[in-house]
Amino acid sequence: MMAGRTAVFDRGARLLTLALASFAAPALAQAPKMLPYTSIDEPQFVTASKAGFLLDDDIVIGVAAGNVAKAFPAADLAQHGAVMDQMPDGPIEVTWCGMCNTGAVFRAEIDGRPLHFDYDSMVGGNEVHKDRETGSRWQQSTGEAISGPLKGRYLELYSFTRTTWKTWRQRFPDTSVLEPLPGYAERMTAVSQRIKHYTLSGDGPAPKTAFGHDDRLRPRETVAGLTVGREAKAFPFSQLRIARVVNDRVGGLPILVVHQPSSDTTTAFEARAAGKVLSFRAADTDATSLVDLETHSSWNAYGRCLEGPLKGTQLKTLILVPEFWFAWSEFHPQTAVFTADSPQP
Repeated sequence: MMAGRTAVFDRGARLLTLALASFAAPALAQAPKMLPYTSIDEPQFVTASKAGFLLDDDIVIGVAAGNVAKAFPAADLAQHGAVMDQMPDGPIEVTWCGMCNTGAVFRAEIDGRPLHFDYDSMVGGNEVHKDRETGSRWQQSTGEAISGPLKGRYLELYSFTRTTWKTWRQRFPDTSVLEPLPGYAERMTAVSQRIKHYTLSGDGPAPKTAFGHDDRLRPRETVAGLTVGREAKAFPFSQLRIARVVNDRVGGLPILVVHQPSSDTTTAFEARAAGKVLSFRAADTDATSLVDLETHSSWNAYGRCLEGPLKGTQLKTLILVPEFWFAWSEFHPQTAVFTADSPQP
């Protein structure tokens, strides 16, 4: 069993090395030698004050439930592919594909049965993880089992936010932070530089292993993908930085998408409260504050009404999946694409 898993880890390390090499740019630092590409089963956490391995603008995946908030640095996730963890409402798998910058969090269970995952292979430029309990193989971008006893089933997305360490820490001062395993912290600066560089620039081709060739956007344009029912829509960060607040419909559902340009934090909600469909506008330059046009109530960027007739109301959260365009379009070939100059409902 260990020999088999070691072979998987070695293959994963080689593939991730190729993925990071494909991000190479002369101005970016070179990472130290690759370490084993292994999922983390027993994560250890430190307080925010002890997270000296993070810079303010480093990207993290944040999750929160009840009184528990946790931050998972993207530059550490990219060296492991997956972290198994436990939240107050059940087990989760926190994932990041280094090839396509796909960050996603799933409930790590099917029909109440906990699952544990390891890296298995690449399909369409995106990681596939295999669960140890059934041997089923799961596409990371979609959460779908593509082979094995659970083929055709989907892992449920777990609410998460892709944001910066500074923004997450301001929102959750008492957050805990995933502590890198020995040796992995030394690679985080170089990996983080690459993630931030390509999030901002969108430069570079799709890998040869990506089969889709939808040229409506550049292959490495970062998008926030949303699926409602059978409809999917991509919200490119480059367009969201202009629009900041989007009132739209996807799958017949009125939605609100909020983008804070200073941190590229993107959140989405069902734009309905107290039986009313609401539309919104930004109340400041970074869209940290919003106003709805129907009741003139004030809201924050996380769907919470702070002042006005709807004070105390929380909009229903919709989960966005951030990733490069080549991956989103590969697995959502019928996706619509938002543009900032398109009319909003």
